[in-house]
Amino acid sequence: MAEVALDFGMEQALKMLGIEELNPGSSTGNSWFANGEILQSFSPVDNSLIGKVQTTTKADYDKVLSTATEAFKIWRKVSAPKRGEIVRQFGQRLRELKEPLGKLVSYEMGKSYQEGLGEVQEMIDICDFAVGLSRQLHGLTMHSERPEHRMYEQYHPLGVVGIISAFNFPVAVWSWNTALAWVCGDVCVWKPSEKAPLCGVACQKIAAEVFQANGMPEGISCLINGDYRVGEYLTHDTRIPLISATGSIRMGKIVAQAVGARLGKTLLELGGNNAIIVTPDADIKMTIIGAVFGAVGTCGQRCTSTRRLIIHESIYDQVKDALVAAYNQLKIGNPLDENNHVGPLIDTDAVAMYKNALEKVVAEGGKLLVPGGVLEGEGFESGCYVKPAIAEAENHFEIVQDETFAPILYLLKYKGDVENAIAIQNGVRQGLSSAIMTNNLREAETFLSAGGSDCGIANVNIGTSGAEIGGAFGGEKETGGGRESGSDAWKIYMRRQTNTINYSTGLPLAQGIKFDL
Repeated sequence: MAEVALDFGMEQALKMLGIEELNPGSSTGNSWFANGEILQSFSPVDNSLIGKVQTTTKADYDKVLSTATEAFKIWRKVSAPKRGEIVRQFGQRLRELKEPLGKLVSYEMGKSYQEGLGEVQEMIDICDFAVGLSRQLHGLTMHSERPEHRMYEQYHPLGVVGIISAFNFPVAVWSWNTALAWVCGDVCVWKPSEKAPLCGVACQKIAAEVFQANGMPEGISCLINGDYRVGEYLTHDTRIPLISATGSIRMGKIVAQAVGARLGKTLLELGGNNAIIVTPDADIKMTIIGAVFGAVGTCGQRCTSTRRLIIHESIYDQVKDALVAAYNQLKIGNPLDENNHVGPLIDTDAVAMYKNALEKVVAEGGKLLVPGGVLEGEGFESGCYVKPAIAEAENHFEIVQDETFAPILYLLKYKGDVENAIAIQNGVRQGLSSAIMTNNLREAETFLSAGGSDCGIANVNIGTSGAEIGGAFGGEKETGGGRESGSDAWKIYMRRQTNTINYSTGLPLAQGIKFDL
């Protein structure tokens, strides 16, 4: 392991998580196997090789799916509260391993250690939510128009749920899906991002340990590692009724077409192009904190990262100057050093996209206020560290319309009332997260009204980035329309069934139809 890993206890963390030099990339529980190519995981922190994963072949995949489908026949008959108890134990084990898993998330993905710990805390929180949910998987009771009949609806498990997750939240988004799917009675097959495969291996080991301790069969929690070809196995498989996929809009459209062609279900969490509206009645100090964290947190690699700041012309210069001053205070470096605010991008391909975006915004007529750039020298040898940038731009610029997964913040100016700002905010293809900074009640309520933000998340005096698990998470338009985590998002993992019971001595038909023999 690299020297930096030893400095921050990474070698011990990997040992606690059961990560080896070469890890099988397919698992049905405590059974691990793989016969495919070798996938190497390099840390964007220092370009050190963390470990290797052997990828999944088609034969490996079929073995996993066969085991999962058999496990479902048993797991669906376990009572929901008992399933919840096992998820509770999984959450408890995450509490015990929060520090080493948080360090692995930080080191393999590149986000700050505090954000890595926060991601594991999200896993713990969704387990707590799922435990309570396991006693609340309820339907409705309806009155029948026919005498001496009773109608009600109930929810049953779907079966095998396929989960495709992205590198930026290598463990949390999987847990949002799997904790709910498990208490609903489903079994899960997970394809982690090939950019963070070891996080997947670590989580699978933890889950397998808990299921085995409870005498459960293999196949309730499954792992398959590999590139897009392994994802294609999932999306085209008619044995999987639901595919939950998190990633780019391009990827989501491919998944939706493949699953839709076989009339399967999809839960899509795709790109965001998130904006904060700053009105003349905004608290400027609060605005700066929310905007800076939203724009540079996770090095701008969150789907909820703040991409656009829409500022009223009367306070534009004041906000602009305060932002530039705040950016000059940012510390960039090793994310395991808690003195740093910003870590690296995931890889050099992401760096190339960042550089291209900065060139493009200037070519389209924008102006760089904080120019950014790639950092070099001691501590930046991986080539993945960049400076967060700020650019003055127009909403119609092609580069502003696109989502660049990097710390680039576009400043946009609006005139007139808040409806003009909302129109700018809504004037992109994506619809994930949005926010308004104002102490004006009418502006806030207009933003939250039916004619306001068209995003799945709309916040007042809170930034775009970060969400609690109690609320449903997801977006509209090209963000995919999916909902994960809290509220009633659990229903996507189940099939609804309407039941009618006749306890009379006759057989009256609905709508008054007569059919006598």
